[in-house]
Amino acid sequence: MLSRPKIAILREQGVNGQVEMAAAFDRAGFAAVDVHMSDIISGRVKLADFKGVAACGGFSYGDVLGAGEGWAKSILFNPRARDEFEAFFQRNDTFALGVCNGCQMMSNLHEIIPGAENWAHFARNQSEQFEARFVMVEVQPSPSILFDGMAGSRMPIVVSHGEGYADFSGKKQKAALVTLRYVDHAGKPTETYPLNPNGSPQGITGLTTADGRFSIMMPHPERVFRAVQNSWYPSEWQENGAWLRMFQNARKWVG
Repeated sequence: MLSRPKIAILREQGVNGQVEMAAAFDRAGFAAVDVHMSDIISGRVKLADFKGVAACGGFSYGDVLGAGEGWAKSILFNPRARDEFEAFFQRNDTFALGVCNGCQMMSNLHEIIPGAENWAHFARNQSEQFEARFVMVEVQPSPSILFDGMAGSRMPIVVSHGEGYADFSGKKQKAALVTLRYVDHAGKPTETYPLNPNGSPQGITGLTTADGRFSIMMPHPERVFRAVQNSWYPSEWQENGAWLRMFQNARKWVG
């Protein structure tokens, strides 16, 4: 029987995407463990026991503006939590994924994530409203372990966020390692609403580090990893959708 490496499905008050995230990683061959931030802050759970961390999306802190930033500060300003995450990121056998609120949160941990210095800060959508819809993205060539062999793929995906605008400062955008872009019907990166739901420059909606182990994205791949979660899918598809490969790539990398 193949071993099932442990991944921490990380959530905070109000996060609601943890079940879907756990299901996707479970399908890919991981042992998904529900981990609340209070488990880490209290010392009940140690990240040393995990190969991966998936920071989930939803409505952390009631989805107040900047909720992801508040989540990050609960780590950065708590000595035990900061030590746990810093040690996890410094290991060479770990990976992490941040989606939606988790993407916001991890982008604000850039100071303790090796190679994350060029990540964007995620700000209020240019539409000035919450956006929940299917959009089209294209996987970009990048070192991300999650997108190994997937560059050039154009696939529909769920978005559900109020603060997804990738705000780059200085020269960060040119140096950023992009994994996903919103594209139009011709497959070109777009800033046009609603094809790009938040107005991010050049359609940027996913980023990774130079070694590809730590990745963040605003869309929700865990909400479309099953074929039946798509509004349309090819007749030859059975149970699994195209986005499952991302999670399977993580399992392949762990070995």
